[in-house]
Amino acid sequence: MKRSTATRAGAALVVGLTLITAACSSKTDAGSSAGSTTAATSATSAASTASAAASTSAAASTGAASGSTAASSATVSSDASAGSSTAATGAGGSGAALTTAAPVSPAVTLTLWGTYGNGGNKSQTDVLTTTLIPEFEKLNPGVTVNYVDIPYDSLKQKLTTGAAGGELPDLVRSDIGWVAQFAKLGVFAQLDGSMPNFETLSKAVYPGTLATNLWNGHYYGLPLDTNTRVLITDQKALQAAGMTAPPKTFDDLKTMAGKLKGTDMALFADSGLQGWNILPWIWSGGGEITDPKLTKASGYLDSDTNVATVQMLVDLYNAKQIPNLITGNQGATSTSDGLPTGKYATIFDGPWMKDIWAGQYPDFQPVYAPIPAGAGGSISVVGGEDIVITKASKNQAAAQAFVAFTQSADYQLAMAKTGQMTVVSALGDREVAADPYLKVFADQLRTAKPRLAIPDSGQVDTILQNALTPVFQGQGSVKDALTAAAKQIDPLLASGT
Repeated sequence: MKRSTATRAGAALVVGLTLITAACSSKTDAGSSAGSTTAATSATSAASTASAAASTSAAASTGAASGSTAASSATVSSDASAGSSTAATGAGGSGAALTTAAPVSPAVTLTLWGTYGNGGNKSQTDVLTTTLIPEFEKLNPGVTVNYVDIPYDSLKQKLTTGAAGGELPDLVRSDIGWVAQFAKLGVFAQLDGSMPNFETLSKAVYPGTLATNLWNGHYYGLPLDTNTRVLITDQKALQAAGMTAPPKTFDDLKTMAGKLKGTDMALFADSGLQGWNILPWIWSGGGEITDPKLTKASGYLDSDTNVATVQMLVDLYNAKQIPNLITGNQGATSTSDGLPTGKYATIFDGPWMKDIWAGQYPDFQPVYAPIPAGAGGSISVVGGEDIVITKASKNQAAAQAFVAFTQSADYQLAMAKTGQMTVVSALGDREVAADPYLKVFADQLRTAKPRLAIPDSGQVDTILQNALTPVFQGQGSVKDALTAAAKQIDPLLASGT
């Protein structure tokens, strides 16, 4: 029987599917990974399928052991027809012995769309294109990966138009909030049940990051990287406010605002009022957006607790302590420029800023601290990206091999050095040891929560932005705005499966 190109590619590319075992072979206590386990559990609870979440949580407690077992049995039998074999040994990716796969014929070109270069982060695209992609191509002769960097604000629309026009890549580095939406639309390919070693790979990552790929009981990707936002300031800002340490609570933040009054430095800046921006305030203030089962926003989003928290921000805005960047003024100084130049005393941002500032403001020395705590504690939002395959790809086996390669210790730790936090639980301690500044982010991930895991999560962002912006501009009350937003979100929750 004549074998299809996909079948031959799958056999030849099996090397990519074994790389993950190296990442998991260093046995780690399930409770000692750097912070993300609790955040992962929070994200898992937001998944729409309870049974899947339960099994995922169970996988977390056995992930190190199962990964270790996988590493010890990672030798793949030679395929006589394809003429390829591969083996992986060693601990945590170090000393791994990998046999190069037999050349793929005809040659395969994979196209990957992503946003690694956003914000001027040249370090991530450099690592990807000069180190990691060449490594994958060397292990898989005949396979070429073409990376296309796309601005974050354009990628979602490009996926939508590409799906309509039949012009999609093989692979996408997708925002975690998009997977359910494009899975529902039939754009992303289901991986469980079709991708070799998917179960092994899925057990190696933090459960909550895996849950961002879940829709309607199936998984449409694997987590690629995770992150969260923390408070960032610097010593000059603290000195200007007469403080020796970053604000730890809402009250500390308001005190800091009072001390900055009359200076040219605003207390806090952010670039919008969407979920990514407003949720850390709402959660830290002790509120929620919906009920735990994601069925209703009314009575939750517009609670008295949330009204008080948002009113605090409005009051700071009216006191000129939050600039109109938060309401969409495109002419305002960005947070990435405003903090190092002394316009803003604090911002919320992620681990990727370290390299951006190193290139643009080499003398700037940021200070990282947890999100200020309110009645609910210090709670931030889980971010990150997933790696997915499009249904339209004609190179499914090759794409699956690249997906597996992204889960390897080589890939994960290389990207961790550029500010992308690993999703592989066994690598968490090594990541923080290599870059101690990541400890604040890892600690924040212990309590961080995911955005709503529904296909229409993007509409929730739009609703929040549109409802809250007029309030900051003096039109209407916080209570009325949150109530109106909740009424618009309710039907999205009802149709979320």
